[in-house]
Amino acid sequence: MKHLPLSLLAAFALLSPLSAQEKSDRIEARLDTIIQKLDASQGTLNEVAKAVKSGAPQTAAEPAPAAPASAATMADVDTVQVNLNSLWMVLAGALVFMMQAGFAMVELGFARAKNSINIIMKNFLDFCISAIVFMFLGFGLMFGTSAGGWIGSDGFWLSNHGADDQLWAFWFFQVVFAGTACTIVSGAMAERTKFVGYLVYAGLLAGLVYPLGGHWAWGSFGGAFGVGGEKGWLEAMGFVDFAGSTVVHGCGGACALAGILVVGARHGRFAKDGTPRLIAGHNVPLAALGVFILWFGWFGFNAGSTLIGNGTIGRIAVNTTIAPAAGALAAMISMWFVQGRPDVGITLNGSLGGLVGITACCANISPASALVVGLIAGIVTTVATIALERLRIDDAVGAVPVHLANGWWGTLSVALFDQGGFDVQKLGVQALGTFAVTLTSFIICFAIFKTVHLLVGLRASDTEQIDGLDFSEHAANAYPDFQTTEQA
Repeated sequence: MKHLPLSLLAAFALLSPLSAQEKSDRIEARLDTIIQKLDASQGTLNEVAKAVKSGAPQTAAEPAPAAPASAATMADVDTVQVNLNSLWMVLAGALVFMMQAGFAMVELGFARAKNSINIIMKNFLDFCISAIVFMFLGFGLMFGTSAGGWIGSDGFWLSNHGADDQLWAFWFFQVVFAGTACTIVSGAMAERTKFVGYLVYAGLLAGLVYPLGGHWAWGSFGGAFGVGGEKGWLEAMGFVDFAGSTVVHGCGGACALAGILVVGARHGRFAKDGTPRLIAGHNVPLAALGVFILWFGWFGFNAGSTLIGNGTIGRIAVNTTIAPAAGALAAMISMWFVQGRPDVGITLNGSLGGLVGITACCANISPASALVVGLIAGIVTTVATIALERLRIDDAVGAVPVHLANGWWGTLSVALFDQGGFDVQKLGVQALGTFAVTLTSFIICFAIFKTVHLLVGLRASDTEQIDGLDFSEHAANAYPDFQTTEQA
């Protein structure tokens, strides 16, 4: 009855067999009780409001304020974001790992059938060696505590980190970059490089050469994952190479140039008077498939370099679509103009040049600028390819024009097309950074290849090249149902 409205209480009281005075007293008592309860409730509400306003802690009996609940919600959001970041790094790293297959297919398609097994072995083993060497040496040199901004000094043994440490995702994403830098060289030196000599180079590049330039530009990146944290000397100057136009591709292209200068041209590539001779690849569709795989993997290469899963990956993916498309068109048209017909090889390489060009600047330029970067990258690819041939430098797959020349172009594009505005000082830093890393890589790798050539041998003999490296190096034939050598 205590929950009935006052009007019903009054009516009920009037109908009950009590005197008028008794009825009046009971109604007044009931009303006093109701008023007291209302006053008590109002007092409690005033105290709660005052406590919330002043930030005072609440008792267990009082309602929980909104602030602690919001903090708990934010903690949950942060946990989800951290897990998402790890997932994104592993997924992007897996995409970059697929690029190993792309490089292998491109090299296979542009080379002759008699060298197919040798090419597969080099592309497969250079990653295996890179992974192990990078684990125990390269990663620490690249991301460990900096020694004056020049090289990392610790972080060589990572087994003391917990199983759920985010460092593992970061390491995985970095090792596939080391493998990419290493395998670039294989294509440039294809069809005349001895297997053992190449493997020695692979270990030294992943363990020393690539981490050196990587520390200069990205040395502090491991700090967020509990390793190192100090900036390399280029990074401290403001040098920006978002996903590695210079650190990865410029380094790999410079090492490729050093390698082909030491090993020399393939047997029969140039006549005695220096006239170039065409050595056609045995499977252009396979090379095209390799380019598609590389383009697909490049979405992980560029967008994954955010190291976080957020909205910024969208525009990076768009730029990574526009630039190679423009590069392919520009390379095709420019070579069409030079030789009077469209060339499939230069068209495929033009798209790769566009990908290398957009790699450094994909996060700080617009898609319209990405179009310009790609168009110029395609022309750079064509011009550099023609220049190497006239200089009698034999690059079997065009690795130097694609990776070195466009590594330079892409790194300079960071300053040239920055949405924040052009800054000539920033352009100078970018130029210093790209030439410092690539020149250092070239000098060290030239010394490595020279040493390997003297100690274990680097160049296959003319007879071995004529028979094919599959036969001379591996005693096997990738296509046993067909004749793949030049000898009967």
